[in-house]
Amino acid sequence: MSTIVLLTLTGLGLGALYFLIASGLSLIFGLMDVLNFAHGAFLAIGAYGTWWASEYLPGAGPDGFGFLLAVAFGVAAGTLAATLVELCVIRPLYGRHREQILATVGLSLAVPALLQAVWGADPLPFPRPDLVSGTVGVLGVNVPRDRFLLILAAVAVFTALWLFNARTRYGLIVRAGVQDRAMVTALGIDVRKAFTLVFAIGGAAAALAGALGGLYFGVVTPTQGLSLLIFAFIVVVIGGTTSLTGCAVASLAVGLVQQFANYYTVAGLGDIAVVVLLALVLLTRQGGLAARKSAERVA
Repeated sequence: MSTIVLLTLTGLGLGALYFLIASGLSLIFGLMDVLNFAHGAFLAIGAYGTWWASEYLPGAGPDGFGFLLAVAFGVAAGTLAATLVELCVIRPLYGRHREQILATVGLSLAVPALLQAVWGADPLPFPRPDLVSGTVGVLGVNVPRDRFLLILAAVAVFTALWLFNARTRYGLIVRAGVQDRAMVTALGIDVRKAFTLVFAIGGAAAALAGALGGLYFGVVTPTQGLSLLIFAFIVVVIGGTTSLTGCAVASLAVGLVQQFANYYTVAGLGDIAVVVLLALVLLTRQGGLAARKSAERVA
C-alpha cells in the first residue's frame, strides 16, 4: 500500500510537470493554430535563467524568497524569448504551417546548442531551497516536497489559463481571429497584439516548467527541453490539441503510467508504456481505428 501511495504522488508530480509544459503548447495551438516545436527552448531558457539567477543575481539564492526571485527571473527570460520569437519568426509565417514547423524546429536545435556553447554540456546542479528540501509523511510514506510544489503550480496555471481562455476579452479575440482574422481586423481590433500575448503566456508556462523541473530532476542540461517536449506532445495528442482539461487529464495519466511501469517492470519501459498508451488512444478515438474499418468496408 505504501508503495502505491508513493508511486501515485510522485506520478502526480511528474504529471503536473508535463502539464506545465503541455499547457503552453495546447494554448498556442488551440488559440493560434501554431505548432510550436521551439517550446522546449523556452523551457530550457527558463531553467538556465533560474539557475543563473540563483548563482549570480543579487538577492536570489537557495533560501525561500531568493528562490522565488530566481524563478521569477527565469520565467521572465522565457517569456521574453517567446515574445521575440513570435514577433520576429512566427508573425511573418501565420497561415504558412510548413514554414512555421521548419522555423521552430530550427530554433529547438539552435537554443540548446547556444546554451551548451555558453555553459557546457555537463549537467549543472540545480538550487534546492529549504522549503522544498527533504520529504513529508503522507499515509506512512515519505514523499519529496517538490512534488507538491509542482502539483500546486499546475493547479494555479490550469486555473489561470482557463480563466484567460473562457473569461477574458483577449481569449475571445484570439479565438475569433483564428477563425476569420480579416473580419476581426476590419472591426478595428489588433489581432496581432492578442496573438503575441498568447504566445508570451505559453512561453511563460514552459519557462515555469523549466524552473520547477530543475527541482524534480536536481540538474539542468541544454537538451532537457527537447526530451520533455516529446512527452508534452504526447500529452497534447492524447488530451486533444484544443482542450485544456483534456491536456490536464492526459498529463496525469502519462505521469502515472510512466511511474508505475518503471517500478513494476524493467527501468526505462515507462517511456514505452507511454507510447503504447498514445497508440491505444489513437486507435480507439474516432477517426482512428473506427475510420480505418469504415474505409475497409467501403473498399
